[in-house]
Amino acid sequence: MKKRLFSKTATFAFVLTLLIGTVLAGCSSKSEGSSGSDKDGEWAGQQITVMMIGDFAMEDKTDPITGESAKGVKVLKEEFEKQHPGATVKFVLMPWEGYTEKTQAMITSGEADVYQMPGVADFAPQGVLEPLQPWIDKDPDFNLDIFIDNQVEGWKALGSDSKELAIFGLPFLGDARFISYDKQLFDEWGVEYLSEYPTMEEVAEKTKQMTGKNPVTGEQNYGIWFRGDWSSAFTLVDLAEGQNGQWGTGFAWDEVKFSYNSNEMLNGLNWLLDMQNYAPKGIVSNQGNEKWLTKDNNIAIMLNQGPGDTVKPAYAQGLGDRIGISQEFKNDDGQGGLFAGSPITIAKDSKNKELAWEWLKFATSDFAQKYVYEELGLVPSVKSATEWKSVKEQPLMFPVFEAMSTPTTPRYPWGSSQPRYILTSEIEAALTGKRSPEAALEKAQKESTEWVKNR
Repeated sequence: MKKRLFSKTATFAFVLTLLIGTVLAGCSSKSEGSSGSDKDGEWAGQQITVMMIGDFAMEDKTDPITGESAKGVKVLKEEFEKQHPGATVKFVLMPWEGYTEKTQAMITSGEADVYQMPGVADFAPQGVLEPLQPWIDKDPDFNLDIFIDNQVEGWKALGSDSKELAIFGLPFLGDARFISYDKQLFDEWGVEYLSEYPTMEEVAEKTKQMTGKNPVTGEQNYGIWFRGDWSSAFTLVDLAEGQNGQWGTGFAWDEVKFSYNSNEMLNGLNWLLDMQNYAPKGIVSNQGNEKWLTKDNNIAIMLNQGPGDTVKPAYAQGLGDRIGISQEFKNDDGQGGLFAGSPITIAKDSKNKELAWEWLKFATSDFAQKYVYEELGLVPSVKSATEWKSVKEQPLMFPVFEAMSTPTTPRYPWGSSQPRYILTSEIEAALTGKRSPEAALEKAQKESTEWVKNR
């Protein structure tokens, strides 16, 4: 029951004024509570749908690695709608499994305005993505200098009617590959830590020094581990880059020429065959590394590692000070390694491109970038991250940012296509002794060239 606020002698006009004010206030509250934004604001009636890939969830959830609560993307929705009165943002969240096919289906049927799109180089030539340079040019509040070096260049792609690389996506989630190592095992063996930019010779020498019975614990140690299956093509190409070689040349498929049978690739594959002797059994089936990032770890050096496999798990296990990170093999210009991550794009057929562009700017702002790092443990793509307190508390992130700034660009066109899987299969054939290194690489060269010719 409400208390009586006025005596019977109160004037009718005053009561009427109060009632009108109360009704209006109630309507305003209801509107904000239902949509999270001002229905009469600058962006009134405009809505965008944003597709995101990965472990995103709308509501809060428990992080499976840290056990801590992680906020849902409703945080992004609320803040974006607050900054853009009247606007509404909806999400389509999907897992990584089958994301390429699902993205193709969505963009064909026009289901979203904004797409997180690792495969931008495959979709831009279809003419389904909005070129972003015009939006960048006319927006005085936006500057590409906010991104970590090489990130913008690395996501450039060819459009449907151009032979020049252009910007179709902005860096959203960063990623990188690097070499990880266990400082404790190095100390126990009396071996100097890996240098920041190790050579193949340095890694091989230290690998051999730390394979055998640990002089302190008496346990069997292995000097190195690498995947002999899924990511082996990336590992081999990086080894070629460390010798000033490369996977090939060209970006458009009608210009691509492979160098799978080059001397640098052959030397790299022979190096992997040698290193296999100092690794645990099972690398071809992604086994043998079960103790990595545990207190009982028995592997000194891990090739081709990523931040998701390393940074968050290391700190969650209390091993942040025990793990070291060095850069992958680089050429004489300091370039090399896998370019990875996820940019964000605008659909060509979006009906609300101005609001979609606002989302791209929001997604690359410190608010959204801190969210993906601090809540989900994903890698930000902006330079300002190096100054965040949360990053400084996890110093393993700094060599990750360094790795993000030095991969060979533009993004490998073969990275998500059949030529990569052909090369992967032949590396496995060499590692298992089914084919000689020379025969394996010649076969990969021939089959990949034929695939491009007939695609």
